[in-house]
Amino acid sequence: MNAAVADTFRRNGPLIGDRWLTATSRGVTSHINPSTGAAQAEVLVGGAAEIEAAVAAAKPAQAEWRRRAPDQRRDALLALASLVAARREEFGLLSALESGMPIAGSGGMDMALAWIRYYAGWADKVEGSTFEPYPARGLGYTRAEPYGIIGAIIPWNAPLVAVSMKTVSALAAGNAVVLKPPTLTPFAALRFGELALEAGLPPGLLGVVPGDAEAGEALVRHPEVGKVSFTGGEAVARRVIAASAETLKPLALELGGKSANILFADADLDAAVPMAVAMGCVQLSGQGCVLPTRLLVHDDIYDEVVTRAAQVASAFKIGVATDPETRMGPVINQAACDRILAIIERAKAERQGRLVYGGERCGGALASGYFIAPTIFADVAPEAAISRGEIFGPVLSILRFSDEDEAVGIANATPYGLGAYLHTRDLDRALRVSARLEAGYVSVNGFAGMMPNAPFGGYKQSGYGREGGRAGLEEFLQTKTVWIRQAAD
Repeated sequence: MNAAVADTFRRNGPLIGDRWLTATSRGVTSHINPSTGAAQAEVLVGGAAEIEAAVAAAKPAQAEWRRRAPDQRRDALLALASLVAARREEFGLLSALESGMPIAGSGGMDMALAWIRYYAGWADKVEGSTFEPYPARGLGYTRAEPYGIIGAIIPWNAPLVAVSMKTVSALAAGNAVVLKPPTLTPFAALRFGELALEAGLPPGLLGVVPGDAEAGEALVRHPEVGKVSFTGGEAVARRVIAASAETLKPLALELGGKSANILFADADLDAAVPMAVAMGCVQLSGQGCVLPTRLLVHDDIYDEVVTRAAQVASAFKIGVATDPETRMGPVINQAACDRILAIIERAKAERQGRLVYGGERCGGALASGYFIAPTIFADVAPEAAISRGEIFGPVLSILRFSDEDEAVGIANATPYGLGAYLHTRDLDRALRVSARLEAGYVSVNGFAGMMPNAPFGGYKQSGYGREGGRAGLEEFLQTKTVWIRQAAD
């Protein structure tokens, strides 16, 4: 391991206050590089004891943070953004090594900075309102106040983006945050916590405890944690909901998806097909909750789209995440690789669709890593397993439809409702179909990314609560009503 790589892993255990723990209650686990399948670092795993310590450190830190003037909080968060921005190459390398994100994307740096800077700007704009009370007389007003300590549980995909989306809005609202990244991808979160200290945030305001189930459960159950924001799978979400019931703790949940991408006959195929393949099975190697993994195509253009999709898929360079030429990296670990390949093999055996590209693990120089070729199935029925279940891997299903009603029906025939996409040149159709789709986020003729100034969240079993925009700030505020009596004339 060269010096630059070794330095990226120098912080490998919980940050409590301003202390880096050198031993933890759950011991040490090896961290595996998804591109090579080889151990590359050790992670000190936190558990209930470390969560308890982080919460204890967060309480006085949050009181100090509240005492600071709003402009001081704003400036500290802007300083954090500047420190993160100055380490573009470092975070790109971190994300490539720990999660397999191609280094060409700098670990999602541009998106992360947009979120940090946007919410830094909210820190001096938190406000209440006044009202004229009746039948009582006097002055009435409301205060928007923080919960105190927020528990933030993030997933392993796009680590820097996940940290930025989940923590800075809570800090801007005046809260402290205890962040639990998974042990699969702890390093970007730990580096972010280190930079928060350097930016002048009070020690303990952002505690970082890499951990797994024990740490997550302790965070959700802790009576001093006012609210939990969780991003992850629905099975774990049910455990989070059950654990939160003990303290009647409010939750914000961003869960899975099986987003439809509808190509109408008048779609611009030169733009729509590359986007469909890139977003459907190449970006993050398909490991994203809002990615459009179902491609619904009108009869009139169906055969052309299937042909084009296979051609587009063949053009992406698959390779180790640290190669600047790589556009598609590995999936996260061996377990994910085995699970995804099993789904593909079952789809082949059961003839759930016609395999038109990919469908296998990459060999040769990539054989030791967790690489799966972008995989495209055509002629998939709406009821097929690969069309209904969230695969979280590089598998795109192409389905056929004949009219608008059928397209909307197929798109909505899923328990998920996180995202939906459509391509058409007809503005009336775009407005009409967008209104009918049962999803919290709808993109027309492209994908704007996770915009920090727009609410993002799901319908149905894709969760509740919002990240982004004013709504994302208000998730971490509670309303207090104050009435001051006015004496009678």
